[in-house]
Amino acid sequence: MNLISPKITPPLDPDFRPAVLANRYFKADADSVSVPLVIGLERSEAEFSRFETWVFPDDHPLADSNFMYVERLVKFLLWQRGGFRVYIGGSSKIGQCIQEYYSPGGQRSFDFHFMGERVYEKTFEIINCDPDEVPASREAGKPLGRNLNGSRIGFDLGASDRKVSAVVDGEVIYSEEVVWEPRKHEDPDYHYHEILEALKTAAGKMSRVDAIGGSSAGIYIENRPMVASLFRKVPMERFHKVKNMFQRIQDEMDVPLEIINDGDVTALAGSMSLEDNGILGIAMGSSEAAGYVDLKGHIMGWLNELAFAPVDYNPNATVEEWSGDRGCGASYFSQQCVFRMAPKAGIDIPTSLTDADKLKFVQKELEAGHTGAAKIWKSMGVYLGYGLAHYADFYEIKHVLILGRCTSGRGGDLILEGAKKVLETEFPELNERFAIQLPDEKSRLVGQSIAAASFPVLN
Repeated sequence: MNLISPKITPPLDPDFRPAVLANRYFKADADSVSVPLVIGLERSEAEFSRFETWVFPDDHPLADSNFMYVERLVKFLLWQRGGFRVYIGGSSKIGQCIQEYYSPGGQRSFDFHFMGERVYEKTFEIINCDPDEVPASREAGKPLGRNLNGSRIGFDLGASDRKVSAVVDGEVIYSEEVVWEPRKHEDPDYHYHEILEALKTAAGKMSRVDAIGGSSAGIYIENRPMVASLFRKVPMERFHKVKNMFQRIQDEMDVPLEIINDGDVTALAGSMSLEDNGILGIAMGSSEAAGYVDLKGHIMGWLNELAFAPVDYNPNATVEEWSGDRGCGASYFSQQCVFRMAPKAGIDIPTSLTDADKLKFVQKELEAGHTGAAKIWKSMGVYLGYGLAHYADFYEIKHVLILGRCTSGRGGDLILEGAKKVLETEFPELNERFAIQLPDEKSRLVGQSIAAASFPVLN
């Protein structure tokens, strides 16, 4: 598979090879001689996704490039939409290679165990079949949130800080932000008491509490955190206490409580503020959190864990620390990108600082005019431009909303400037199709928790 050099190169990463360029080059080459290939992903009896594309015939001289193209699509779709059963409808040769790759002993054993055992609590499998044997799409999107009546608490759990807001009839009367480091704690009671303390602090600012809504990095199914980086230190034998944590908190607070992935809350917050749909929200914080509100205003039930979806096909791209894969979004659209680029930018970050303070340290250098620091955020802007072009092959987008700690101050403007330049130069049709924007500073800080507060419906 040909890896295409971008027209605009990230200042600190000359070897960046955008996924979107490689995929488009592949499809253009295969177009006149192609055969169909359908990827299906089953999440439940009610939810099934299809992705249709084309590849070279098995006997074509360029057929060897099929595998990388399809494998990277499977990887992306697994983390964008989710699934414990994947159908490869097309070439049996490609299907067999994918089966080997996504097996307990294969290159993608992490994904095999993660999607099967951890997320969906089923055995993960790859099914090799003909294109017409892939089941029809079943997407169960639903409206969520936008309820601001009554006295509510909204909270947002990040890896570096936790935020909480008291919201009365849509107006924030109190908000706070507390630094914590949940990824370093093994005891699930630490997380339980920290979250409960935040909620009780907000509750103390109101005469009553009618409902609680929350957002957090991770995969949540029916208020249960199936997997979340916040709880990565909690041993498996104690993880059941994490899965039941929010039910315990609901019982303690004695009001309705709902929590979903923070990326979907980002998109919901954008949809509420813009009063429009077709929103892709990307929060650049301790990791990359993404969420999507479709053109009908529905949240689709997809995972939207783009932190683990590939955007860089450079074979020597940075390794994502958890999944072990290369070129994934978390390394390009979060403080992880800032930290890995700081040495290249001539910035020595004190190791004694918390991650939140490390980011602030580099941001102070940026605001002070440090040339190397500016190159970090300019690189992130280029990454984002090519990343959004890639995301547009999987989402119908009218607006892109970017927020999170990495977008605060001058950094947000540099990211926005770089992304727009990429779209104008390489993807003018996308530049016409959707707008990229930053929320105002207040919305960046409390927008997540306000949107989260709107989840529960009051009787």
